[in-house]
Amino acid sequence: MERIPILKMGAALLVTIQVDMHDRLAMALEEDLTAKIAGNASKGVLIDISALEIVDSFIGRMLDNIAAVSRMLDAETVVVGMRPAVAITLVELGLALTGVKTALNVERGMALIQRRIDADVVDRGELDDRSAE
Repeated sequence: MERIPILKMGAALLVTIQVDMHDRLAMALEEDLTAKIAGNASKGVLIDISALEIVDSFIGRMLDNIAAVSRMLDAETVVVGMRPAVAITLVELGLALTGVKTALNVERGMALIQRRIDADVVDRGELDDRSAE
């Protein structure tokens, strides 16, 4: 069965969906991503959906589920590259994607995640020597 690659980038995970999602692939992604978040203690998940032309209610719910599971595992979810037609479809389906942040592109999405990671470091008082100077 095909799988969507999940790349580790520091304390974040990057998922780039380059194929049309079908239900089994979406469920496999959700399972794989949950395992990676827990296994790596990831603080952020960036999902690039710029290649998706269509998002149905199942895929929308899957994104919502990933965000919910990520929050439970102390990771923030950012979806990037959403096309206007996809955004309209999600609204029409009544899917608010609670807890999912959005950004226009990967660079902006990673900046959102990095701010979360930086805030966690400051909250724990784990500043490195450079920031103490």
